[in-house]
Amino acid sequence: MPKAMFTIGDPVSDRGESPGLADSGRLLGRQWRVLGVLALINLVNYVDRQIIFPLFPFLRHEFGLSHLQFGSLATAFTIVLSVGSLPLGMLADRTSRRMVVSGGVLFWSAATFLSGLATSFRSLLLARSLVGVGEAAYAPAGAAMVTANFPKHMRARVQGIFDIGMFAGGAIGIALGGIMAQYFGWRAAFFLVGVPGVLLALCALRLPEVPRQASERRFPLRALVRVPAYVTMLLAGWFSSFAGYAYVVWGPELVEEYKGFSAGQAGLVLGLTVIVCGGCGVAVGATLSDWLARRASWGRACTIPVGFLIAAPLIYGALHSTQRSHFVALFGLGAFFLSWYHGPVTATIHDLIPEEGHATALGMYYLFVNLFSMALAPVVIGGIADRSNLISALHAALAAQIIGGLLFVMVVLQVRQRSAPKDDESDGCSAGNALA
Repeated sequence: MPKAMFTIGDPVSDRGESPGLADSGRLLGRQWRVLGVLALINLVNYVDRQIIFPLFPFLRHEFGLSHLQFGSLATAFTIVLSVGSLPLGMLADRTSRRMVVSGGVLFWSAATFLSGLATSFRSLLLARSLVGVGEAAYAPAGAAMVTANFPKHMRARVQGIFDIGMFAGGAIGIALGGIMAQYFGWRAAFFLVGVPGVLLALCALRLPEVPRQASERRFPLRALVRVPAYVTMLLAGWFSSFAGYAYVVWGPELVEEYKGFSAGQAGLVLGLTVIVCGGCGVAVGATLSDWLARRASWGRACTIPVGFLIAAPLIYGALHSTQRSHFVALFGLGAFFLSWYHGPVTATIHDLIPEEGHATALGMYYLFVNLFSMALAPVVIGGIADRSNLISALHAALAAQIIGGLLFVMVVLQVRQRSAPKDDESDGCSAGNALA
């Protein structure tokens, strides 16, 4: 069916089904209710995830930790998140995505609250690890629910809106953590952000799900490796996520130790910069991606490497800037272009893989990227920083960013090659032929 026939009220456009005019308003309300609740959950998700990073100076005073131990807090969380993503993604495809989302939110909220009760480094390490279980349940299932409720031609944009919640939540977590710790102590920061998830989990239980046939709940895991562009995306995501997570983990310490900001100032500067510049970047990247997808089958994917490669010199300039204003300007521009990839990555994966495997494909992506990249980034950068300095260590992240961008160029070429005969249809990457 041509894209022009899809309306914003069509929740299952990949199947070619369109609702009647009388149902359009109800379907539109359902779509945006699903997206709104899931984006808000994603915001709280990343508040819980990122709030620990501006607390590092306070935790150092409390427990006497090294850079490497700080890195291990992030690594332990990421390992659990990685290992849980694939089986919980498969569970979401085979059962109720709504129930998996709700259970995951409840679990990570409880674990975040327990983090504030930690009396030693080991107990804090355990609590932060458990946060990863809940978040592993939510991310693949939530993104799959968003895709299932919207037409394909706006897939990157709705995933971008979903990911703006992630970007805003990460920024709020960094800002809120620094402010709360400075005025109320680091424990209060965990207590505060652990509560909203409980209410959102109850909201998630009331979300509608697009009906699926029993046959659509069986997707063979081995089928993923038969899609070359998807496999290359795993490698590209490995390097690019290493870079992005290194900036997130060590950004607060960078601005406090090397740029002359206090803990409160660091949280505000990083938080506002990421919210404004990163949020705008998500919106621009997702909109550009959908616009290009209407013009070429490979258009959606090409947005990703462009953003990564443009951002590299800007991040380099921010690392070596000597004035606060220069740092904020360069870092803000770098965050703008880095954030282009969020909506297009998820949308491209869902383009390549049939609907019944959407959560499974994202679960595998998160497993590979998180376990082999984000789990390593904090300890690798921390270890290099202990031997030299943090700015020198972040050069390794910058190199990974460039390599990831170049690998995403290969993804674009593979998508273009496999769908060249369909370019004149301007229909993106055909999910129905993804395994051909």
